[in-house]
Amino acid sequence: MLKPKIAIFQGSQIRRHWDNEKELWYFSVVDVIGVLTNQTDFVRARKYWNKLAERLRLEGSEVVTKCHRLKMLAI
Repeated sequence: MLKPKIAIFQGSQIRRHWDNEKELWYFSVVDVIGVLTNQTDFVRARKYWNKLAERLRLEGSEVVTKCHRLKMLAI
């Protein structure tokens, strides 16, 4: 399980992780969705993302991959 660092965006906390090997930041999609939809409840933000990802896959979008979630510690 990754111990994320916290980024602040519009006053909200977003979990993130730096991968030294790939030199990439990974951000919690659920946290970002929560900020963009003004949703403070984690469960509702997660359900919003799940439904959106399902709709995108049905439309044939390749933006959403079929990969497992990257486990991050909760804030």
